[in-house]
This record gives sequence, C-alpha cells and structure tokens, in this order.
Amino acid sequence: MTSPASQDIPGYAVGTWDIDPMHSEVSFTVRHLMVSKVRGRFGRFQGTVETRENVADSEVAVTVDAASVDTGEPQRDEHVRSADFFDVENHPEWSFRSTGLRAGGDAYQLDGDLTIKGTTRPVTFALEVNGFGPDGMGGHRAGFSASTTVDRNDFGVDIRMPLDGGGVVLSDKVQVNLEIAAALRQP
Repeated sequence: MTSPASQDIPGYAVGTWDIDPMHSEVSFTVRHLMVSKVRGRFGRFQGTVETRENVADSEVAVTVDAASVDTGEPQRDEHVRSADFFDVENHPEWSFRSTGLRAGGDAYQLDGDLTIKGTTRPVTFALEVNGFGPDGMGGHRAGFSASTTVDRNDFGVDIRMPLDGGGVVLSDKVQVNLEIAAALRQP
C-alpha cells in the first residue's frame, strides 16, 4: 500500500471535521445462534477527523457511549450493558484513535487503536471515502464508510453460551461499522 494523495480525492479539504451524530452511525453485527445476525447501534458518540495536506498524516478520533447500545430489544440491551458483555458501569466509553492511513488504488486502510472495556487492541478498518463537498448551507461536509471485524474475546467480552448439539449463541467475530458524516469546523 502507498500513501494516499489529496489530489486523488475529489473535493478534499484540509481542516478539522466534527462528526455529525445525526447523520452518522456506529454499529455492529454478530452472528446469533449460528444461523442469523443481530445488529446493534450506538445512539451517542462524538469525534473528529483531522485532514492534513499529506493525507497519510490525517487523524480520526471517536468516542462512544457504551450505554447507548440499541439492538432493538430493550431486555437484550440491558443484558448487553451488564458485566456479562459491555460492563458499562465500569467501562462507560469505547474509543478509536487512528495511527495511520494507507491507500492502494481505490481502497484505503485506516489503522488505529480500538478500546473496548478498558482493553486496547490495534485494528485496521477498510475505509471508503464517500466524498467531500459543499453542504448547501455554506459549509462543507465529508463522508466515510469503514468496517472491521474483531474477536470480542480480545476485548474481554468473553461470555460463553454453548448451544445443545454444538455451536454457540454468539459468534466470537463481530463486525464493527462506521458510517460517518462530518462537518468542516469553521474558523
């Protein structure tokens, strides 16, 4: 992979971009009962994207309120917030801080440190730059999509729930997805 060049990204602008939670989503998907998938999202998060002249020097920082998890089922959400899973009483925030950005053709790799339940591990997100441009209200917007797959056990989410006849209630592998819209901070 090579370093991305700003001229290769239409509309690219240098600056500090605030993540717009109303138009963004932080979510996850995990296989359930070996046959289906459960999706969850977080309702409260914040962060910034710092774009630089040298695109590879750009930085991303995101903080997630773990208690804001929503899987669409309130009883399950309470269990997910408990010490069995996210332990939000002791670990109220998750975070991601980038450590590097690489490009190869149209593909980007965003490297960084993901912290869940107080455990930090390096991860690499597959990153798509959706675009940069005016927002029609005098500002500028940027959009990004990113995903990675993590092993929940690596972050201390290691509850074991075997199924009769083999398999487990929840897969160890969890896909983490970011759909980010960000607004260029005005001077």
